[in-house]
Amino acid sequence: MKKFNIPSFYKSPIISTIKNLRRNDDPRKKNFSPTVLDFGPVKLIIARHFGFCYGVENAIEIAYKTIEENPGKKIFLLSEMIHNPHVNEDMRSRGVKFIMDNHGHQLIDWEEINSDDIVIVPAFGATLEILKLLSDKGIDPVKFNTTCPFVEKVWNRAEVIGKQNYTIVIHGKAKHEETRATFSHSAQNAPSVIVRDINEAKFLADIILGNASKMEFYAFFEGKYSGGFDVQKDLKRIGVVNQTTMLASETEAIAELLRGTMIKKFGEENIRDHFADTRDTLCYATNDNQSATIGMLESDADLAIVVGGYNSSNTSHLVELLQEKFPTYFISDSEKIISKNEINHFDINTHSEKSTINFLPNKKQISIAVTSGASCPDSIVDEVLNKILSFYDGLKSIEEIVSSLK
Repeated sequence: MKKFNIPSFYKSPIISTIKNLRRNDDPRKKNFSPTVLDFGPVKLIIARHFGFCYGVENAIEIAYKTIEENPGKKIFLLSEMIHNPHVNEDMRSRGVKFIMDNHGHQLIDWEEINSDDIVIVPAFGATLEILKLLSDKGIDPVKFNTTCPFVEKVWNRAEVIGKQNYTIVIHGKAKHEETRATFSHSAQNAPSVIVRDINEAKFLADIILGNASKMEFYAFFEGKYSGGFDVQKDLKRIGVVNQTTMLASETEAIAELLRGTMIKKFGEENIRDHFADTRDTLCYATNDNQSATIGMLESDADLAIVVGGYNSSNTSHLVELLQEKFPTYFISDSEKIISKNEINHFDINTHSEKSTINFLPNKKQISIAVTSGASCPDSIVDEVLNKILSFYDGLKSIEEIVSSLK
């Protein structure tokens, strides 16, 4: 796999060493068990896979190279390059301006941007409407495009099955940049509809089976289906693709539910005429990170810490998985750990930050499961680990721990 030129301040001496050791030991990624770092009073259980994925590293390399090679030029990002506050703040500190927020609300008027300016397309991609707008302004929408190759893979698959007269069912969050872009691209070739989760998929199944009316469809999915969508005609042949940062297991469950629905309606013998196989669109990095997180559920951790941006979809799904078993604290960086007794963390259910007292149990040895989202720099995870270790005495050295893994 390609090696990217990532700024050194995003790298980590601890995490990088662990990742390299695991990569050399398990190059085919067959072992999803975590790495255990036993410091004595603290045992850290580190996920097998986490942190920057291929698409994020690709975006970061292009963005920093663009800044370096274009001094004096006005440089814009369509929106957040990735969902990590530290990366985006560093972009701003280097003079990069954001045209929209991550919900598509305009921050800078298009009239302020001209053909001499540089516009970077973020890893999530962009809608066809925005790409056309850039072209009409004389701005090359391809030269500084950091769209993740795995997002483009979803678009390409949707295009193929769309041209075969399948309607595209997109598993994603309708307001997320990636899903907005995917919807725009898929709607160009086929009727398209967005489902948020398995419950919305079940409602779509009711529509297909005639257990709910077309008017209920239009009301329920308002703003989430393409123009001219005909319920009676456009739900006879379907295929499922996803926002790459969603839970892979849920995408698979949605696809299986809708496949079973088409079998009920049209018969097993006719399923190929009514349901497209799109399993090859699942993102490998999302799959690996989620599988590694599931691997940590078999550990004896006292709690879990997940590091990443609070608006990061893939990170929130790691929290969902871990909180089924452990007290789980979702933090953006080490500063959220106020002391040995207090932590500020994000609640994915209330979408707000809250404080928890005595989050670290009073035990002779505590075990903490640690992972991060695909847009979180390893250096931020390093800082979290060092902050936790700073609360304890009599620790084995990091060098001693790492050398014992070799």
